[in-house]
Amino acid sequence: MRDFRNIVVLTGAGISAESGLATFRGPEGLWEGHRVEDVATPEAFARDPELVQRFYDARRANLASVAPNRAHEALARLDAEWDGELLIVTQNVDDLHERAGARRILHMHGELNSAWCLACDARARSPATLLDGPSCPACGKPALRPDIVWFGEMPYGMDAIEAALMQADLFVSIGTSGAVYPAAGFVQTARYRGTRTLELNLEPSQGSIFFDESRMGPASELVPSFVDELLG
Repeated sequence: MRDFRNIVVLTGAGISAESGLATFRGPEGLWEGHRVEDVATPEAFARDPELVQRFYDARRANLASVAPNRAHEALARLDAEWDGELLIVTQNVDDLHERAGARRILHMHGELNSAWCLACDARARSPATLLDGPSCPACGKPALRPDIVWFGEMPYGMDAIEAALMQADLFVSIGTSGAVYPAAGFVQTARYRGTRTLELNLEPSQGSIFFDESRMGPASELVPSFVDELLG
């Protein structure tokens, strides 16, 4: 493990589930009681902006009540102590990586605590609620929406992610289902160029076959052990 120099880590809902945040879809295909199509598409926002804003306001409020777990803290330690290149790409819209202390983070699906102005394209920290149509700090227009990448929209930072994968010696996927693209394809990109690939997950993902090694168990146990091994 200590022979690796450049690392890309992908995290998904499984790493935050142990902090008490719901995973993307429940067993019945619902996201916190809502159909994904009703709260996570541009069409849903155009059709019923009040429902969508209420949904994300509730998720933002819930986020304030939870804390990072040992897996987040272990990755923050890796961020602080690893002297090679490191990029933590998260599919999660929570801020638990940052609150644990990690800094080399890329939120490919946006951030719950960020608001995006549809009028001027500016982004700013989101107020507690967007339901009452607060003004954009940059242009003053009431055109803010959650800064979340919805279905049908392009994930953020794809060029940076691709560049990091091209230079990586090790790709690690933590707590992901392997079902949501383009993130689900990162392991194949890494594998194609000969990068070592490791999966840490509660159960095998849909892409487990593509990993050189898979370790199954809670992220709060697997991730600290992996970081200890990596840092020696």
